Amino acid sequence: MKKYIFLLALAGFILGAPRLSAEEGAAFRIIVNADNSVSSLSKDAVSKYFLKKITQWDGQTAIQPVDLPAGSSVREKFSRVIHDKTVSAIKNYWQQQIFSGRSSPPPEKSSDSEVIAYVKANPGAIGYVSGGADTSEVKVLKVHE
Repeated sequence: MKKYIFLLALAGFILGAPRLSAEEGAAFRIIVNADNSVSSLSKDAVSKYFLKKITQWDGQTAIQPVDLPAGSSVREKFSRVIHDKTVSAIKNYWQQQIFSGRSSPPPEKSSDSEVIAYVKANPGAIGYVSGGADTSEVKVLKVHE
């Protein structure tokens, strides 16, 4: 009987626990230029855009990812949720890309407002900001598995 009660309590905790969700803006939100026709992306696609494994939105418009600084807690959450890696693992990825001459990392902006300004000014831009940032001038994407 005790085992049954424990399992019910555990299930209730798991089902009731808040989840870190990019689309709900719990820790961060993915944003694009307001004129971008995309409204949702898979987590895998977002990761590939930021790692520059996919470089064009529609075969014509270049994807221009932008990062927050490496020390940002929002960047750490973004890296863990979207890439399933730490910021340092992503930095190592970029060091390999640079060394091999393949690519360079996205530019870093020091604040949510700078990321939003960059995304607003560049039609192909994609970025992420904290969940509480004012995103009225850009489009917030829904992110799904």
